[in-house]
Amino acid sequence: MQANMMHNWLPLNFKLQKLRAKLLNDPYYRLQSGEEIQIAAQLGIRIDANQATVDDWLRLPGLSIHQARSLVELSRSGVKFYCIEDIAAALSLPVQRLKPLEPLLNFIYYDNESLVHTTHLVNPNTATVEMLAQTPFIDLSLAQAVVENRLADGFYRNLADFQQRLQLSAEAIAQLMYFLRF
Repeated sequence: MQANMMHNWLPLNFKLQKLRAKLLNDPYYRLQSGEEIQIAAQLGIRIDANQATVDDWLRLPGLSIHQARSLVELSRSGVKFYCIEDIAAALSLPVQRLKPLEPLLNFIYYDNESLVHTTHLVNPNTATVEMLAQTPFIDLSLAQAVVENRLADGFYRNLADFQQRLQLSAEAIAQLMYFLRF
Protein backbone atom coordinates (compact mmCIF):
# COMPACT_ATOMS: atom_id res chain seq x y z
CA MET A 1 0.00 0.00 0.00
CA GLN A 2 2.76 2.45 0.90
CA ALA A 3 4.62 1.76 -2.35
CA ASN A 4 1.42 2.57 -4.25
CA MET A 5 1.10 5.88 -2.37
CA MET A 6 4.70 6.76 -3.20
CA HIS A 7 4.10 5.86 -6.83
CA ASN A 8 1.09 8.21 -6.94
CA TRP A 9 2.98 11.01 -5.22
CA LEU A 10 5.92 11.06 -7.63
CA PRO A 11 3.98 11.90 -10.83
CA LEU A 12 2.09 14.62 -8.98
CA ASN A 13 5.33 16.09 -7.68
CA PHE A 14 6.84 15.95 -11.18
CA LYS A 15 3.71 17.61 -12.56
CA LEU A 16 3.96 20.39 -9.97
CA GLN A 17 7.67 20.86 -10.65
CA LYS A 18 6.99 21.11 -14.38
CA LEU A 19 4.24 23.68 -13.77
CA ARG A 20 6.51 25.64 -11.42
CA ALA A 21 9.21 25.77 -14.12
CA LYS A 22 6.65 26.97 -16.69
CA LEU A 23 5.36 29.69 -14.37
CA LEU A 24 8.83 30.94 -13.50
CA ASN A 25 10.37 30.79 -16.97
CA ASP A 26 7.58 31.60 -19.39
CA PRO A 27 6.19 35.13 -18.88
CA TYR A 28 3.46 34.37 -21.42
CA TYR A 29 2.24 31.10 -19.89
CA ARG A 30 -1.52 31.32 -19.55
CA LEU A 31 -2.79 29.93 -16.28
CA GLN A 32 -5.35 27.16 -16.72
CA SER A 33 -7.02 26.60 -13.35
CA GLY A 34 -7.60 27.78 -9.82
CA GLU A 35 -4.87 25.40 -8.68
CA GLU A 36 -2.38 27.02 -11.06
CA ILE A 37 -3.43 30.47 -9.80
CA GLN A 38 -2.70 29.39 -6.22
CA ILE A 39 0.70 27.96 -7.19
CA ALA A 40 1.58 31.12 -9.13
CA ALA A 41 0.57 33.25 -6.13
CA GLN A 42 2.75 31.10 -3.85
CA LEU A 43 5.67 31.66 -6.23
CA GLY A 44 5.19 35.42 -5.88
CA ILE A 45 3.82 36.06 -9.35
CA ARG A 46 1.75 39.24 -9.25
CA ILE A 47 0.16 41.53 -11.78
CA ASP A 48 -0.12 45.22 -11.02
CA ALA A 49 -3.65 45.99 -12.19
CA ASN A 50 -2.76 49.63 -12.87
CA GLN A 51 0.40 48.90 -14.89
CA ALA A 52 -0.46 45.55 -16.51
CA THR A 53 0.14 44.96 -20.20
CA VAL A 54 -2.17 43.00 -22.49
CA ASP A 55 0.20 40.02 -22.10
CA ASP A 56 -0.01 40.30 -18.30
CA TRP A 57 -3.83 40.20 -18.37
CA LEU A 58 -3.82 37.29 -20.83
CA ARG A 59 -1.95 35.14 -18.31
CA LEU A 60 -5.18 35.02 -16.29
CA PRO A 61 -7.65 32.29 -17.18
CA GLY A 62 -10.97 33.39 -18.62
CA LEU A 63 -9.92 36.82 -19.92
CA SER A 64 -10.15 37.47 -23.64
CA ILE A 65 -7.81 39.60 -25.71
CA HIS A 66 -10.59 42.19 -26.01
CA GLN A 67 -11.01 42.37 -22.24
CA ALA A 68 -7.24 42.63 -21.75
CA ARG A 69 -6.98 45.45 -24.28
CA SER A 70 -9.92 47.24 -22.69
CA LEU A 71 -8.29 47.11 -19.23
CA VAL A 72 -4.99 48.41 -20.61
CA GLU A 73 -6.70 51.24 -22.50
CA LEU A 74 -8.68 52.24 -19.39
CA SER A 75 -5.54 52.21 -17.28
CA ARG A 76 -3.58 54.28 -19.81
CA SER A 77 -6.42 56.81 -20.00
CA GLY A 78 -6.11 57.40 -16.25
CA VAL A 79 -8.70 55.02 -14.80
CA LYS A 80 -7.44 53.66 -11.47
CA PHE A 81 -8.29 50.15 -10.31
CA TYR A 82 -8.41 49.88 -6.51
CA CYS A 83 -9.89 46.39 -6.09
CA ILE A 84 -11.22 43.34 -7.92
CA GLU A 85 -14.68 44.95 -7.94
CA ASP A 86 -13.27 47.77 -10.12
CA ILE A 87 -11.97 45.25 -12.66
CA ALA A 88 -15.34 43.45 -12.66
CA ALA A 89 -17.20 46.74 -13.20
CA ALA A 90 -14.84 47.77 -16.01
CA LEU A 91 -15.49 44.47 -17.80
CA SER A 92 -19.21 44.31 -16.92
CA LEU A 93 -18.66 40.94 -15.27
CA PRO A 94 -19.94 39.56 -11.97
CA VAL A 95 -17.26 40.00 -9.31
CA GLN A 96 -17.61 36.33 -8.30
CA ARG A 97 -16.28 35.32 -11.72
CA LEU A 98 -13.07 37.32 -11.17
CA LYS A 99 -12.64 36.62 -7.43
CA PRO A 100 -10.40 33.54 -8.08
CA LEU A 101 -7.90 35.85 -9.86
CA GLU A 102 -7.50 38.12 -6.84
CA PRO A 103 -4.41 36.37 -5.33
CA LEU A 104 -2.40 37.38 -8.42
CA LEU A 105 -3.49 41.00 -8.58
CA ASN A 106 -1.90 43.97 -6.87
CA PHE A 107 -3.82 47.22 -6.70
CA ILE A 108 -1.22 49.94 -6.36
CA TYR A 109 -2.11 53.60 -6.55
CA TYR A 110 0.01 55.86 -8.74
CA ASP A 111 -0.37 59.62 -8.77
CA ASN A 112 -0.18 61.46 -12.09
CA GLU A 113 3.43 62.55 -11.52
CA SER A 114 4.67 59.01 -10.91
CA LEU A 115 2.77 57.75 -13.96
CA VAL A 116 4.81 60.10 -16.14
CA HIS A 117 8.00 58.50 -14.83
CA THR A 118 6.75 54.91 -15.21
CA THR A 119 6.18 55.07 -18.95
CA HIS A 120 9.78 53.91 -19.55
CA LEU A 121 9.89 51.09 -17.01
CA VAL A 122 11.18 47.75 -18.22
CA ASN A 123 10.25 44.42 -16.68
CA PRO A 124 13.43 42.32 -16.54
CA ASN A 125 11.24 39.21 -16.27
CA THR A 126 9.79 39.71 -19.75
CA ALA A 127 12.18 42.04 -21.59
CA THR A 128 14.40 40.89 -24.42
CA VAL A 129 18.14 41.60 -24.52
CA GLU A 130 17.43 44.39 -27.02
CA MET A 131 14.81 46.03 -24.77
CA LEU A 132 17.10 45.86 -21.75
CA ALA A 133 20.05 47.28 -23.70
CA GLN A 134 17.95 50.38 -24.49
CA THR A 135 17.38 51.00 -20.77
CA PRO A 136 19.57 53.66 -19.17
CA PHE A 137 22.54 52.21 -17.22
CA ILE A 138 22.20 48.75 -18.86
CA ASP A 139 24.82 47.93 -21.46
CA LEU A 140 24.66 44.94 -23.80
CA SER A 141 26.68 42.63 -21.56
CA LEU A 142 24.45 43.34 -18.53
CA ALA A 143 21.32 42.91 -20.68
CA GLN A 144 22.59 39.49 -21.79
CA ALA A 145 23.41 38.53 -18.20
CA VAL A 146 19.90 39.54 -17.06
CA VAL A 147 18.23 37.31 -19.67
CA GLU A 148 20.65 34.39 -19.20
CA ASN A 149 20.18 34.47 -15.41
CA ARG A 150 16.39 34.67 -15.79
CA LEU A 151 16.36 31.67 -18.14
CA ALA A 152 18.62 29.66 -15.84
CA ASP A 153 17.10 30.53 -12.45
CA GLY A 154 13.58 31.85 -13.11
CA PHE A 155 11.91 35.22 -12.65
CA TYR A 156 13.41 37.90 -10.44
CA ARG A 157 11.22 38.28 -7.37
CA ASN A 158 12.07 41.94 -6.78
CA LEU A 159 14.86 44.51 -7.00
CA ALA A 160 16.85 42.95 -4.14
CA ASP A 161 16.71 39.51 -5.79
CA PHE A 162 17.78 41.12 -9.08
CA GLN A 163 20.76 42.80 -7.36
CA GLN A 164 21.85 39.67 -5.54
CA ARG A 165 21.60 37.28 -8.49
CA LEU A 166 23.48 39.62 -10.84
CA GLN A 167 25.92 40.74 -8.12
CA LEU A 168 25.29 44.43 -8.84
CA SER A 169 26.64 47.19 -6.64
CA ALA A 170 24.40 49.39 -4.53
CA GLU A 171 25.32 52.32 -6.77
CA ALA A 172 24.22 50.43 -9.90
CA ILE A 173 20.88 49.46 -8.30
CA ALA A 174 20.34 53.04 -7.11
CA GLN A 175 20.50 54.12 -10.77
CA LEU A 176 18.58 51.17 -12.25
CA MET A 177 15.68 51.12 -9.78
CA TYR A 178 14.00 54.03 -11.56
CA PHE A 179 13.85 52.13 -14.84
CA LEU A 180 12.80 48.63 -13.76
CA ARG A 181 9.51 47.14 -12.61
CA PHE A 182 8.94 43.60 -11.40
